[in-house]
Amino acid sequence: MAMRLEGRWLETPDAQEWLSSSRAIDAIRSQVVDGQTVAFVSGNFNVVHPGHLRLLKFASEISDVLVVGIHPDGPQEITVPARLRLEALEAIKMVDHTVLLDQPLSDFIAKLQPDIVVKGNEHKEHENVEETLVAAYGGRLVFASGDVTFSSLGLLRHELERPTGPQTVKPRDYMTRHGFSLAELRNTLTSFSDLRVTVIGDLILDAYITCEPVGMSQEDPTIVVTPVEERLFVGGAGIVAAHARGFGAEVRFLTVVGNDTRADFGLTELNASGVQTTFLVDQTRPTTLKQRYRAQGKTLLRVNDLRQHSIDEALMEDLLKRFDDIADSTDLLLFSDFNYGCLPQRLVDGLIERGLEKKIMMAADSQASSQYADISRFKNMDLVTPTEREARLAIRDFESGLAVASEKLQRAANADHVVITLGGEGLMIRSWKDGSPHTDRLPVFNTAPLDVAGAGDSLFTSMAMAMRTGADVWQSAYLGSITAGRQVGGIGNKPLDVAEIFGELLDIPV
Repeated sequence: MAMRLEGRWLETPDAQEWLSSSRAIDAIRSQVVDGQTVAFVSGNFNVVHPGHLRLLKFASEISDVLVVGIHPDGPQEITVPARLRLEALEAIKMVDHTVLLDQPLSDFIAKLQPDIVVKGNEHKEHENVEETLVAAYGGRLVFASGDVTFSSLGLLRHELERPTGPQTVKPRDYMTRHGFSLAELRNTLTSFSDLRVTVIGDLILDAYITCEPVGMSQEDPTIVVTPVEERLFVGGAGIVAAHARGFGAEVRFLTVVGNDTRADFGLTELNASGVQTTFLVDQTRPTTLKQRYRAQGKTLLRVNDLRQHSIDEALMEDLLKRFDDIADSTDLLLFSDFNYGCLPQRLVDGLIERGLEKKIMMAADSQASSQYADISRFKNMDLVTPTEREARLAIRDFESGLAVASEKLQRAANADHVVITLGGEGLMIRSWKDGSPHTDRLPVFNTAPLDVAGAGDSLFTSMAMAMRTGADVWQSAYLGSITAGRQVGGIGNKPLDVAEIFGELLDIPV
């Protein structure tokens, strides 16, 4: 037997009956907290279409509790049984209560006395019996179709879901040049599950706010948009940890956060993905939030809420101690630095000293998208993966050719392998081959990216993990390019999983 109270339908094994609308009013009122605003919408709702959704979303946004009444079966214009119409409305999250109106609409409104009755704009020029009713008890009648454009929401939700098929185009000549196959890369990927990875760096939350363009302001030359929906993702060093876990490794993540709900969100998301988290709270900073305002598939504006001062000595000592506790069970240490104060130099030096002592493979990525960074401060790394700008900032050289710049960086950081990412032009690898310095390049593997944010994180994570399992730098860079190509195929810095990459490795290279 199924039973749904709160003004909804009842179904018994013997027969279907409906909770009377009078009883529904009592059930609804018993659950409305003092001070909450109740909105009411009514209609046939034969098929819930985008116009209905716009109206319901508008009503839910101007109230605390949304009640929806449907007219009973009988009239010719009602073609779907009441039970099915109620079920459809109950499936809509923004609707709090559904009611079968087994009494005149005016009687129901007079008894429920909703604060707001919402009707579509198409009724505005007609006589509305609700107008006098709501005025009598101090309510409001509001006409609106809502301001949401569902084409934008649909586009965003489509972009957030990466396609299931292969998205990367893989060059044959590079594999031939370095003597490996996709089968070898599949074996490498399989061995990721044997790794124990520790990630240290800044936790960042990435908010994607999809907007509907309104037009140009009449007062000044400013573009005006209306926010429609916001989605929040774990980013920064957090996404590096989530990628590593998605690839199958055992992952621990050490970071510094603010004492706020953002940190709570990050903790919940990372724990749900299987990452073992250690969050140290710094009362002097918020958890970093980066907001991207997007309209029609394009980013209009990015707003960062953060602090950039270094953590204090006590937090540094605490982080070092936490790493000491897990160093013996760490195969790979990843520094994911965004230069917001989480990794001061003294802390970096202490962690590197411990990594060298324990013979732990170490790799570093130090980002400088909108601030200063110096990747060369991470000495003695097995791998560093800066952008061209980050590499040139580190060596103070904006004139030399890229091959010369990568050689200078390799010397300055005393790094075994340097990979310089070049955005839409792919990447360049500076390493050793047959005992001699060697440089090679790879193009981008996805030539139609939707969102390039996070490409470097996925490349850095998968490449370092591949090298730790024994793959050489050339194979590792190729696998990293595949994961980066996969990552940019959707909107939002979402963690990859091993199944997605296996799907790319089954594709025939061209």
